[in-house]
Amino acid sequence: MGFEQEALTWLDDVYRFSLSLTRNRADADDLVQDTYVRAYRSWHTFQPGSDARRWLLTICRNAFLRTRGRARRQPVTHLDRPDATCNAIDRLPESYRLVVVLVDVEDQSYEGAAAVLGVPISTVRSRLFLARRQLRRMLAPYQGVAHTMVE
Repeated sequence: MGFEQEALTWLDDVYRFSLSLTRNRADADDLVQDTYVRAYRSWHTFQPGSDARRWLLTICRNAFLRTRGRARRQPVTHLDRPDATCNAIDRLPESYRLVVVLVDVEDQSYEGAAAVLGVPISTVRSRLFLARRQLRRMLAPYQGVAHTMVE
């Protein structure tokens, strides 16, 4: 398979991940473009049969880390996602937010998240545990609201 069939299939996933990193639509667009330019230039290093999605998310994370040091922009705290869960996730510290997005939102395995983030699996587990605990605290006031709305 070529670049188009293998890499472009994951464009929406890379965009969602870049948006979770940048928390700004314009910056996310730039990051996706940078990710795909880097991926295209490095396509010769991609191992056919391996996980293209994981490879692209790793490139995206690395590109984000490189650009973040150069020009730190003010994050947008509201991304047209009014529900409490998304707002709570957005308020998590970056290291926790990324693990939650990869594992709980993007449905990556712990191993996959560890590979994308470049950390040991034990770090993913610990960050996820702490992030979920923070989310439970942040969302506690809304716990009864869901039942009231459904009934």
